[in-house]
Formats: sequence, structure tokens, C-alpha cells
Amino acid sequence: MSADETVVGVDDSRVAAAALLGEARQSSEKSLEAGLDALATETEDRAPWWRRALRSALPPVVVLVGLFVAWDLWTLVFRPSSTIFPGPADVGATFRDHWSDGTITEAFRGSLGRAALGFALSLVVGTVLGVLVAQVRFIRAGFGPLLSGLQVLPSVAWVPPALIWFGASQKAMLAVVLLGAVPSIANGLVAGVDQVPPLYLRVGRVLGARGLKQVWHVVLPAALPGYLAGLKQGWAFSWRSLMAAELIVRSSDIPLGLGQFEESARDLNDLPWVFLGIFLILVVGIVVELACFAPLERTVLRRRGLLLGKA
Repeated sequence: MSADETVVGVDDSRVAAAALLGEARQSSEKSLEAGLDALATETEDRAPWWRRALRSALPPVVVLVGLFVAWDLWTLVFRPSSTIFPGPADVGATFRDHWSDGTITEAFRGSLGRAALGFALSLVVGTVLGVLVAQVRFIRAGFGPLLSGLQVLPSVAWVPPALIWFGASQKAMLAVVLLGAVPSIANGLVAGVDQVPPLYLRVGRVLGARGLKQVWHVVLPAALPGYLAGLKQGWAFSWRSLMAAELIVRSSDIPLGLGQFEESARDLNDLPWVFLGIFLILVVGIVVELACFAPLERTVLRRRGLLLGKA
């Protein structure tokens, strides 16, 4: 074999190897694109809303039913007095009595109305305060530690000054709700803003988003997961604050709420009634979590590609 033929053979081998490498690279790129498409499809291919609602509601319902069964069995075996430890039958009878006379409906209406108004006000104040603390360095240095301290302060500590300022009124209750919920909402938003990548802010400025426009179109959407966590905690604090205020602040001018409902039971030493009040307060917390915050959280995570699979 001549030298020219050897060179040609080597060149042909290199060309063939390059062709194989190119085909392998194209195949790899196609596989990557197919994988990304499949991933995107997986996040978009969701179950019907009723199935997702059932999946969310079924586990807590099963747990609650199991606890009620265990509670009922315990009372059947040990037979404690209803004045010491009532059973489900005693609480159920109390529920029927107060449901038939409309007391439970009235208590729900009073507490939920105050909770909705208080949380709405807390949402506005907490969001504005959170944006200011997160964006203005001087305000952050001054108010940041104060917000953290207020967040761990028990809400019931605000009831005495609220009573002195506003008397036994709904204003006192709303003040307690505001002071209990605003720090959590503001701190959640600050934590979310701190996690916004600086690249987002630079790109926003390049595209003309500055000042309030940048906050509305760049900062708040990017900080939404942390903000949502703050809202959940803020709702929990507002509901707890309201119940504490309703247990203490009592007046004939204030519409009946779940807190007053339970406090009336304590005045009469009616333990089944007290247990019923506890369960009604607990039900509100569970329903708000399952019906409001859980779907909102899933939507936010799914849009960011953080919730894979069918949900």
C-alpha cells in the first residue's frame, strides 16, 4: 500500500469518526429536548380539580376520623364523667342543640367577618411595610430587628393596651389582629425579597422597570414563594390573635364569635360545650388551609417548575 493510500485511509477514518460524533451529539441534543419537553408536559398534565381536592382533603379527614374513633373507644372503655372528659356523643349532642338554635351560625359569622377584615388590613399594612423594609436600607436597619421581636411577642399581650385604647369593642379586636399578623407578613415578604436573584433586578432596570414599577413587575412576583409563606403565618397569627381577643373582650355591643362562644361555656362549666368550641375553631383553620393556601401554594410552585408530577 502506498503512502498516499494510507493518508486517504486515515482521512476517511477521521471523516467517519466525525460523522459518528456529530450524529451522537444530535441524538443527545434531541434526547435532552425530548426530556425537557416531557418534563414540561409532566408539570402541565394535571389531574381534574375534583381529584386534586380529594387528594388534599382525604388525608386530614382520615386522620380526624381515626382520632374520633380512638376518642370514642377510650370513653366507652373507661367511661369518664362528661363533666371531666366528655365523649364524642356528648359533644355531638351539644352541637345539635346549638346548631338548631342558630348560635353556631351566628358565632361563625361574627368571627369570620372580623377575621376577614383584620387579615385584609394586615395584608395591606404588612405588604407596604415589608416592601419598605426590604428596599430602604435605613428603614431595614431601624425596623428589621423590631419586626422580628414583634413576631415572637404573644398576641394576647396586646389585649390589655387595646382595651385601654379602644374599650371593649370590635376596634380593640381588630387592633390585636393587626399587631399580631403584620410582623409575620412583613417578615415573610422581606425574606422573599432577599432571595430574589440580583440578575432579575438588573434585567428589569434594563427593560425600564424602576421604582414602583420594578417592585410591582419584578420584585413581588419573584418574592412570591416567601411572601406566600408569610401570608400563611400571618393568617395563623391573625386567627389566634382574634380568638384570644374574643375570649377576653366581651360586650353586648360586639357580635357573638367563636371565642365568646367558648368563653360562655366556661362560665357555665359545660365541658362538652368547651370542646365543641375548640373543634369549631380548629375546623376553620383546617378549611382555610385546604381551601385557600394549599391550592395557592401549589399553583405558585407549579408555575416555577418546583412541583413535578400530577397533583
